[in-house]
Amino acid sequence: MASPYTDKLEAWLRAHRNTANASSMEAYMKNHFPFLGIRNPERVALTKQFTKEHGFPQGEEGVKVAKELWELPEREFAYTALLILAQLRKTADREHIDVLEHFVVTKSWWDTVDMIADHLIGFHLQRFPELIPSYVDKWLASDHMWLQRTAILFQLKYKQQTDVPLLFSCIRRMADSKEFFIRKAIGWALREYSKTDPAEVQSFVASTELSPLSMREALKVIHRKEK
Repeated sequence: MASPYTDKLEAWLRAHRNTANASSMEAYMKNHFPFLGIRNPERVALTKQFTKEHGFPQGEEGVKVAKELWELPEREFAYTALLILAQLRKTADREHIDVLEHFVVTKSWWDTVDMIADHLIGFHLQRFPELIPSYVDKWLASDHMWLQRTAILFQLKYKQQTDVPLLFSCIRRMADSKEFFIRKAIGWALREYSKTDPAEVQSFVASTELSPLSMREALKVIHRKEK
């Protein structure tokens, strides 16, 4: 049985369905998911309006609501589930990593995985760094592309706190992947770190066999500054 909170939030968002927008939003996501047709700014505003009246569910109730929203077919509910998980991230316990992993491997696509990877898992692993070695190794060794992408991207916002040997090790392990989303993630992670240490990234790219896509993405910021 769904939480009363979930039922109310679902009804609130469904009341603002926009079928005129839905088809273009679905096409943008390669028709992997149906949409209500509520564009991001409006969805965020609607959610703020709802939570102003009803608050955010906390603790295990918050996780329950997020999972229930996640199971609803339209993609806006998944985005709202992640917003609720973001509200829980500062108080989540160590084992919450398994909850976040569940969201990576279900209904997976870049629009949710990337937010989970850097905004939720990245934050969680900064709070519990002892989890990093075992989980990152497990994700890289898995056959699950989105877990592998998460291992590459979770440090995206770490800047000077980036574990550079770990980042480079993750990239080397995945460098021969033929998957577009892995090659893109490698370039993205390197490009982001190049804003902190461009020389280190240039040296790594020069000494590592990467796909043309990864190299091009990795050096974008550096090349832009050289012009």
